[in-house]
Amino acid sequence: MADGGTIFLDEVGDMAMGLQAKLLRFLEDRTFRRVGGTNEISVDVRVIAATNRDIEAAIEAGAFREDLMFRLNVIPIHLPPLRERGEDVKLLTQHFVARFSEEFRKPISDVSEEAYDKIRAYAWPGNVRELRNVIERAVLLAKSDRLDTADIYLGQAGKVVNVGPGGEIVLPPGGIDFRELENKLIREALSRTNNNQTKAAKLLNLTRDTLRYRMEKLGLLEK
Repeated sequence: MADGGTIFLDEVGDMAMGLQAKLLRFLEDRTFRRVGGTNEISVDVRVIAATNRDIEAAIEAGAFREDLMFRLNVIPIHLPPLRERGEDVKLLTQHFVARFSEEFRKPISDVSEEAYDKIRAYAWPGNVRELRNVIERAVLLAKSDRLDTADIYLGQAGKVVNVGPGGEIVLPPGGIDFRELENKLIREALSRTNNNQTKAAKLLNLTRDTLRYRMEKLGLLEK
């Protein structure tokens, strides 16, 4: 179906090794067989591949083929995470507000600056998908034509641990789930480092082995 056009392969870093070999073979000769077929089919397609994984780390771990990386990495484009994209967060918020206002037939015409400040201050570990879900919920449940901070629900993000003026840890009044906090800190460190465990461990002032132990304890290590 993509013959003469473009095919997009998302999450290519999650491909099994066997499938990686098949993809590499296809990229080399541009032919393939349909499942159950016997004839070679030749196509001319442009391939765009995306991943949120640290491919170099995956290669070192033996989870990704180096030759496939070289074959796919002809013109690399790095897309920074949402938290590093400044005013893009505001522009995307406006886009999603307009989109869901029309979809839900709710006349949301404005977002307060306080709400924008709350959105900008959040790390967005789920990137654009998470922002989309937050704004969809806000528009759906909004009681006025203007979104405010109370409409922007960030889940556990509101239960934060602050640092006092003397460097002491200040718990929120309602307490906090320590396991959840540890989970979020590790996820955030991995997100900031493109899932590079060595760099994530450094951000958390841990050894890589300690980080992997904690990840395993929290069920964050892939099987």
